[in-house]
This record gives sequence, C-alpha cells and structure tokens, in this order.
Amino acid sequence: MTLEKEYKRWEEELLKPVVDRFPERKVKFETSSGIPVPRVALPYAIDYMEKLGFPGDYPFTRGIQPTMYRGRFWTMRQYAGYATAEESNRRYRYLLEQGQTGLSVAFDLPTQVGYDADDPIASGEVGKVGVSICSLRDMEILFHEIPLDRVSTSMTINAPAAILLAMYIAVARRQGIEEKKLRGTIQNDILKEYVARGTYIFPPKPSMRLITDVFKYCKQMVPNWNTISISGYHIREAGSTAVQEVAFTLANAIAYVEAALEVGLKVDEFAPQLSFFFNAHNQFLEEIAKYRAARRLWAQIMKERFGAKNPQSMMLRFHTQTAGSTLTAQQPENNIVRVTIQALAAVLGGTQSLHTNSMDEALWLPTEKSVRVALRTQQIIANESGVADTIDPLAGSYLIEYLTDEIAQRAMTYIQKIDEMGGALAAIESGYMQNEIQEAAYRYQREVERKAQIVVGVNAFQIDETPELEQLAVDPSIEESQKKRLSNVRAERDHNRVSELLSYLETAARGEENLMPIFIECVENMVTLGEICHVLRQVWGEYQPPAWI
Repeated sequence: MTLEKEYKRWEEELLKPVVDRFPERKVKFETSSGIPVPRVALPYAIDYMEKLGFPGDYPFTRGIQPTMYRGRFWTMRQYAGYATAEESNRRYRYLLEQGQTGLSVAFDLPTQVGYDADDPIASGEVGKVGVSICSLRDMEILFHEIPLDRVSTSMTINAPAAILLAMYIAVARRQGIEEKKLRGTIQNDILKEYVARGTYIFPPKPSMRLITDVFKYCKQMVPNWNTISISGYHIREAGSTAVQEVAFTLANAIAYVEAALEVGLKVDEFAPQLSFFFNAHNQFLEEIAKYRAARRLWAQIMKERFGAKNPQSMMLRFHTQTAGSTLTAQQPENNIVRVTIQALAAVLGGTQSLHTNSMDEALWLPTEKSVRVALRTQQIIANESGVADTIDPLAGSYLIEYLTDEIAQRAMTYIQKIDEMGGALAAIESGYMQNEIQEAAYRYQREVERKAQIVVGVNAFQIDETPELEQLAVDPSIEESQKKRLSNVRAERDHNRVSELLSYLETAARGEENLMPIFIECVENMVTLGEICHVLRQVWGEYQPPAWI
C-alpha cells in the first residue's frame, strides 16, 4: 500500500466524524510565518509508517485519538485538598473559575488508610496533607455547588477507594444525577502501595477483591468511570528509572487484568475502563519517548497476551503529574521552569490529563497564587506554544524513535523477568521491585553527591537566601472541628440501621458478594469510613510487610 493511500484510509476511517477544536473561534493551524501546520506529519518511507501507525490506530505509539489536541486539549487538573471539606470546596471552585477542566482530590493520611478523624491513630494528621473525609456529610460539603455530571473528578485513594467511590455515587444521587453520567477516576491501585507508597490496609487477596468488585459494578452502573489508575507516578517518586516506571506499572496492570479474568469478567468488558498515571520527570526527550513506548507496549500486551478485540481495550489512556521529587526548597522559583519542561514533555508525549505542581510544594501546601501559576503553565502551553496544533510532533526524530524503541525493549525485558517470578505480586512479595527501585534511587543520589548530576540551586549555582513566598495559613482547630461534625453525624443517624448494615457488611465480606452496593447503602445511612474499614480489618486482617522491606 502506498503512503498516500494509507494516509487517505486513516483520514476517511478515523477523522471523518471529528472536527478540529474551537471551530467557532476559527483557529488557524499555522506558524507565525503563515506556514500551515499539518494535522499529522508523515514519514518519508512507508516502512516507518507501518512501524509507527497513525494516531488513533494500533499500536497507538502516536496517540490514542486520531485528532489528539487538534480535537480538544488534555484535561487540566490541579491536585488539591486540605484541611476541611469547606476549605477544599472553596479551592475547587476557585480553580474551576480559573479555567481548570477537571478536579483532582487529595485526601489526608487518616482517610487514605481508613480511619475516622476521632480515632486516636489519626491524632495530629487530620487535614494535614489532604482533605479529611469521614462520612457522606463531608463528601457532600466537598462537592457543594459542583455539578458532578459536568466535571470529571479524579480521586487519589487506594486501599479504601471503593468506599470513597460509594460516597461520590451517593452524593451524585442526592444531586439527582444518574450514575451513568459520572466521569472520573479512582486510583484504586493497591500493588504500587506495597511497592512504593505504603498507604495499604488489607492483605493482597481481599485488596484485589475490592478492585475487581469495582470493575464489576462500574461496568454496569458507571460505564464512563475509570475504575483504576495504574500508577507509575509513585514508583518514579520512590526513585525508579523511566524504564522501571514503565515496566513495573505494566506488570502491575497485567496482574489486575488477570485478577479480573479470574473472577469471570471478559477482557473487553472491563479493559476500556482501565487508566494509567505517569510521572513527568526532568529528562525531557526520554520522558516523551517513555509515554510513546508505554502506549505501544500496552497495546501489544492487550492484543497478543489477552486477546482483546475492542481497540479501546488496547488504548493506554493516562494522566500525568509533574515530578514532585524534583522540586527544591532552594530557589523555589526555579521550580516553575522545571514544571514547565516536565509538562511540555507530557503534552508532546500525548497525555490525556495533566497536573502541574506548584513552585512552593517543597516548602508547604501551595497557595492560591502558586496554584494559579501552575495552571497558567498548562494554559500557556496549550494556547501559546503551538505544540498542540499537530499530533505527535516529534515522531520520526531519530533520537525520539531510538529512545522509544529502547525503553520498550528494556521494559519488556523486566516484564518477562517478572513473569518468570510468577507475576507482579510474587515480585513484590520477594522484594524484587522494591530492591530495583532502591538501587536506582541510590545510584541517582550518589551522582548528585559527586556532582555528576547537577541540581540547580542544590549542588551548583547556590545562593544564600530565605524564600520570600506567601505561606498558606492552616487553621490548627481543623481536627477538633472535624471531630465535632463526626460526633453530630453519629448522634443524628439511625443507630439500629447502622448496626444492621455493619452486621450485613461483615457477613458479605466473609463471602463472595460484590461489596460495592453494600458500601453505597452504608454511606447513604451515614456509616463512616472508619467504621466500614474496621469491620473489614476484623474479617480480613491488615497487611504486614516483610521485615526486610
């Protein structure tokens, strides 16, 4: 087939039903010199085209959508949540007013590990690194006057993800919104918690059950929801290389697919609702190639290993966050430059959603001004740089294609080794993944210490200064006010109904019933997060990592 015929096929089959973004604004896709910017740049040889494919075409190296950002920009999210539900709600509404197109919720540590604010173990941590959510009352306040059928919401929650999703669904019902209209993502990725992050509660087997229960429920009831965000972000933040980030993320994803198949789901029933979460680090060209390699690998794995037929099952859709671990307390304004480079790499790599970190995050919770600058960084890339005017603009670059191939091959070598060990869970239980990450982190730190790796403002180009940035004020009475609200919730609810539901939950947890409908009924009757998790802890126990980790 000639290159011209192949291009015509792509144009007729994939592009016919779509239009370029903002037709009402008559956007011209051309350079400042009047040079037309093609929708997609074509290679000069058909063998190159056969290897790469077209955007929106298997193996999706060049992107999962035929138009990418010519059709619409990526979703611009800012990860936010702190103190009380009221404070976080104010921040969300502010960000939406500033042009953010999706919400991303940060929860405090007690919420992440399934404790209520009045539990002794939560003391001193309530509302500190995210918002405290104990009951449906908190969730209602968090999304007050935010129409859940018109925003896409991402929730960074893992061990109790199913319970927080139940609360979100219950809030939507109270707003009169059908579950089928909800759009968003729960992280729900427990394997990387065992590897890199540590906010786990239950042992692996019941944890995987919770995940597949969410898969089953959402397949029917919440079809536009991403049931898991399989995260390489935290693996990279723990110190992995780019290759390890791709390899370990996809190895974990393989484990989730296998778990879903084991409980009777068919691959094309749940795979289109899988999503991914990657880091955007400092190595600009490597990061662009990383995203392209991950897309290609996942498409091949789903088609060849799992026999997926639906193209959407083969598409690696991902959210990106710029690298928090690269931000420095020294000369914090430099972080704006780092974040810009990282965000640009994510866009050039074809992300579907993006969070840009704020300049002051190495010092304290970001202020409204610093969050606004971070959001404006995305908006400037989208509207002023021109990089969104053509699809996969760096395709065909000798270096980009070389790096894409190398990352894909090296990541696959890791995946094959993990397969030989018995899969991701076995590799985690043996400490293999953790050790590989620790070794990579150690090598990087040694390079920084001997100045083989320069970190501007840290080991070179230092200055003596005290940062003169505005600091976000955090009310020390947050914990007491949250405890008071929780006490009121408990006083006002139907105690007999709560007791019945907790007894029912215990019985169901010992059996095989899907727990999602029970969670929804529990939270609608003001059963708290901590009470639900307490019952599950009694039935399933808690995960205890090996002593050597």
